[in-house]
Amino acid sequence: MIWLSLAVLGVLAVLTGHTVVNAGRWLRRPTGGPVQTTERVAVLLPLRDEAARVTGCLRALLAQRGVPGLRIVVLDDGSTDGTAEVVRAVAAGDPRVTLLTGVAPPPGWLGKPHACWQLATRVEASADALVFVDADVVLAPYAVAAAVTELRAAGATLLSPYPKIVVRTVTDRLVQPLLQWLWLTFLPLRAMERSPRPSLAAAGGQFLVVDRAGYLRAGGHAAVADRVLEDIELARAVKRAGGRIALADGSRLASCRMYDNWPQLRDGYTKSLWASFGHPGNAALVVTLLLLFYTAPPLVAATALLAGAPTLAGLAVGGYLTGVAGRVVSARATGGRAWPDALGHPVSVAILGWLTLRSYHLRKRRRLSWRGRPVD
Repeated sequence: MIWLSLAVLGVLAVLTGHTVVNAGRWLRRPTGGPVQTTERVAVLLPLRDEAARVTGCLRALLAQRGVPGLRIVVLDDGSTDGTAEVVRAVAAGDPRVTLLTGVAPPPGWLGKPHACWQLATRVEASADALVFVDADVVLAPYAVAAAVTELRAAGATLLSPYPKIVVRTVTDRLVQPLLQWLWLTFLPLRAMERSPRPSLAAAGGQFLVVDRAGYLRAGGHAAVADRVLEDIELARAVKRAGGRIALADGSRLASCRMYDNWPQLRDGYTKSLWASFGHPGNAALVVTLLLLFYTAPPLVAATALLAGAPTLAGLAVGGYLTGVAGRVVSARATGGRAWPDALGHPVSVAILGWLTLRSYHLRKRRRLSWRGRPVD
């Protein structure tokens, strides 16, 4: 048991070290201050039953600075809660805003990719860059200009500036920070930018910036029509078409309150986790390793103390604290809350394991859905 604990501690030290290198050296950080772009930019906002959320998002878009050629195109994707009326009231006739009425996705399409594709194909042909934004995202005043500027500075076709995730409940604080922690810990950011391999790709669909020509060359959202994780699959499509992708800390550019309560959070993760791993065997292996490295150490430490094995307990505590350190680094690097939330990291990983199991279970029973539409 001592040797196993030493091995776990060694692996955790390597992973946490990788998090430190990613966060300190390779993570792009677009400026949140005044910046100008002369490019013609279209912000694309797909909406489905977002009457309660869209006001803050749209007002922030209307307040964008440094983008003289800004256009905002909104798609009402079959909403039944008066979303379109809210958009009209907030836009108040602003000529920069165009409101479109979407059509139901045809066979072979999921709702989100279809909504994004409708927006992308109906935007003005003069647009140089497209910015996809979700209704739960609120942008800082120079966010669009800064994101487009960073896209060009990175020499990328697609840039994903990850927003600051707003957390308010205990379950928020346990689960949501895992998003940034996972890619900072396990994804080699520098290699991801340089490598043409589609498997080395990540992106977040809440706030996505793309070169329009490169987007169309990759097939756009039509290339990922049936994909639950359309954001990651779009990044892979860009790579397959010869483009480059980049991730960035967007915490100074945008904030995002993804879910209002635990049922929404639970169901949001459940609908897509199975697609993150692919084969159930892959999921079982990854979840088992995550539990071994991040959830087991505090349990082993407590058991060892009760059994009178201080050396083993010390090694296990060391493993636990090393895992917590990685969580702290990722939180500080992406505008998240580090303390005391990071101390609950073993619980966070355990919840992730349960959500993954639930995702495969409901998919097998063909009971996965989102916003009233099936997703599998």
